Amino acid sequence: MNKINGYTEEEATGLIEYIYAGRNAGKTLSYLFETYAGEHSRAKGSVRNYYYAFLKRRSDSRVERILAGKDLAAGTIKPFTEEETEDLLEKVLAGKRRGLSVRRSIMEAAHGDEKLMLRMQNKYRNLLKKQPERVERAARAAGVAPDFLQKRLEREIDALYSRIAEELKRENERLRAELEKLRSENKA
Repeated sequence: MNKINGYTEEEATGLIEYIYAGRNAGKTLSYLFETYAGEHSRAKGSVRNYYYAFLKRRSDSRVERILAGKDLAAGTIKPFTEEETEDLLEKVLAGKRRGLSVRRSIMEAAHGDEKLMLRMQNKYRNLLKKQPERVERAARAAGVAPDFLQKRLEREIDALYSRIAEELKRENERLRAELEKLRSENKA
């Protein structure tokens, strides 16, 4: 089986045809990744990552053949500079100090540019997830109570307890059924 980045050529062709047809029908890439993933029992993120990795392999003759005649392209990823990251944090925290939500603060900072707003929102989420101590330091420096980090942590803990409780409940039900089965067998 001849694979391209983990997909067979047939799978790769199917994905590219699906994306091409969807884009021509006015669908967003996000929607197409999600629906393709659902139809093919894959994760949306892995479909997205595969698509972009595939587009970068144009030097592969098989990739070039599959993409022939299709105007599919990936923009370059523009990472945040350290200065942009600090500016984003300052603007979000200044907005929070004024009582605005993070989303509203980012909307103001992006001046209505939806792509920039999405980029900034994703960067802020990434900072919260991967560098919470940095966000907390910036919040303290800006005079904003970092209670939003505490609330997030509490939500995550609550979700964990709920998952554990559900698993224990299922295990308990399974054990009760097993015990009842054994009691029945003993009586017989």
